Amino acid sequence: MGSSVILNFKPWIRSALPFINRGSSAFLALPYTTHIQCSRDWRCGPELRKNNSRQTRVQGKVKNSTFRQRADDLWDNTADGGDKNFTGLQNLSIPKSVFAAGTAKRTAEIMKRKAGLFPEEENHEEPVSRTNGRKGKLQPPDQPLSVEEWKKLKESLGNLEHFDTIMMSTLLNSGAELSIAKSLLSFVATETGTLPYKLLLRYLTLCVNGNHDKEVFDVFDIMRKSFPSLDTGASCLFIKSFSRTARWREALSILQDLKKVITPSPRNYGNIIAAAMRNGDPSTAWALYDELLAKGLNPQHETWTSLFERVSVEEEETKLLSEHQERLMGILLYMRNNQVYPQLNLASSIKTWFERIPRQKWRGTWSSASARGVCKSCGTELESIQLTDEEYQQLKKKVMSDIIEGRDVFNKTTPEELERFKSFVRMKPAFDVVVDGLNVANINKDRSKQSEMLLAVVTELTLQRLTVLVLGRKHMLQPSRSWDSRNMKLIQQKAHCFFTDNISEDDPFLLYATLHSGNHCRFVSKDLMRDHKACLPDEATRRLFFKWQRGHQLVVHGHIVAGRRVRFQSIPSCDTIVQTSGGTWHIPYDDTEERSTYEVPQKWLCLTRMN
Repeated sequence: MGSSVILNFKPWIRSALPFINRGSSAFLALPYTTHIQCSRDWRCGPELRKNNSRQTRVQGKVKNSTFRQRADDLWDNTADGGDKNFTGLQNLSIPKSVFAAGTAKRTAEIMKRKAGLFPEEENHEEPVSRTNGRKGKLQPPDQPLSVEEWKKLKESLGNLEHFDTIMMSTLLNSGAELSIAKSLLSFVATETGTLPYKLLLRYLTLCVNGNHDKEVFDVFDIMRKSFPSLDTGASCLFIKSFSRTARWREALSILQDLKKVITPSPRNYGNIIAAAMRNGDPSTAWALYDELLAKGLNPQHETWTSLFERVSVEEEETKLLSEHQERLMGILLYMRNNQVYPQLNLASSIKTWFERIPRQKWRGTWSSASARGVCKSCGTELESIQLTDEEYQQLKKKVMSDIIEGRDVFNKTTPEELERFKSFVRMKPAFDVVVDGLNVANINKDRSKQSEMLLAVVTELTLQRLTVLVLGRKHMLQPSRSWDSRNMKLIQQKAHCFFTDNISEDDPFLLYATLHSGNHCRFVSKDLMRDHKACLPDEATRRLFFKWQRGHQLVVHGHIVAGRRVRFQSIPSCDTIVQTSGGTWHIPYDDTEERSTYEVPQKWLCLTRMN
């Protein structure tokens, strides 16, 4: 039936060319998005090597300070789940970090279960169609209709306005057979003597989504002859379809026309790059890749996969091999510099590529990092999560200028109060831990136990003989059901305390005190600081802030129970970033769709050179 419809249909649509509606050009938006945040510069300096001496110097500085060593004891005990001095911490499982991939999703599911919303009881209906709110009124036919049958269907719906485009959208959303869409076009051409642009665009989308590339070629010829230029939606669709056929080079011409109107998307570039690699033209592929980066676009993981996968045998025997290797290593350095985590299929392609490099013997294994930051596969010590002195000073300067002293801060406090706090901090010894008092107090939903919760956390920290600062608000000093005066007095005896005005925001004070105290100082809060990270001026500084945060933020694990020790989620020892020591590569990869943007993967690809 399909072929006969094609034969009967093409004369209709071609005869209608002079009458195709050219008055409106509708853009059918397509989702060209990416989850990677990165800059345009992929180039890097000399080969990255793990700086063991730098780590040794940092560790040495910590050991030279008594109170810093005690702080490290606490963090190590927390990560290991046990403490020689306190039996209450022995044999405890290691609580995962709030930054571990999937934590947010699991937490949300737990909260739903506690609220009685079990996954199996949730409504999993398909999203309501946005086709003019008429879902339910328009059901696509299950077979092609004749012109008369389409006419009767339209009349049964009260001669619905824009029936043709609404029905084509319905066919598109339902994944209907192409022959049904063709019969609809025949009906419209017969009834009106014209084919609206919007209708053709939706039909084109259906053809592209269904991999009906020969039909796409027909639509391309029709639209080229009927319209002076293609809109961006049609151009993107044609690039996608042509790129997967023998006519892939025509997509280059479409791309050039598209650049006259807009900046093409990473998907547009990626489609043609993959086609060039698949058809043995790496020079064109890399030229487009460089152009993509030069425009500040973020490459898609599928694009990188095509570059790692498509290496011909002929190329491996030529000098192009070393050039190709260098370019692919550049992609890994790009991932490092921009904190990009390859998805599992891309990581698999990287692994395969390394293992087939001629005259080199690489072994790839799927691995993870120990609590001490050591690869469990090859035993290599991974880069520390702790900032170098240079990185720390750089971050401190940026946070002080853009967050602490930024004008937005004074919407929630006053310059006088901030100066009073700075003077307070300068008069005190360097803190080991800064506690967000109100945040910690709200761990338990029982508001009558707020001061009790805060006291428990402060007591746990002071048992380690740490210098603690508690940030609170003045209303916490007013005796009430929530704020027991005896508990508050004990807190003030055990820790240094600063109470801000009740309208003040705590986070800037917390960040100032923590950064002012030094690189050893941690802070206790469940606030993920996303708004403050967003205030920083550039992506590099935001990545540095996130690294510092993961290495310094303590989050209380679970509920605080009277008579039991307070536990904190583990702080990672290593930085989750692509890294190499020359003879090894370690690549954290994303093996789950449940990772939030502020979480990092827990799985690694370990690549070790055996000769």
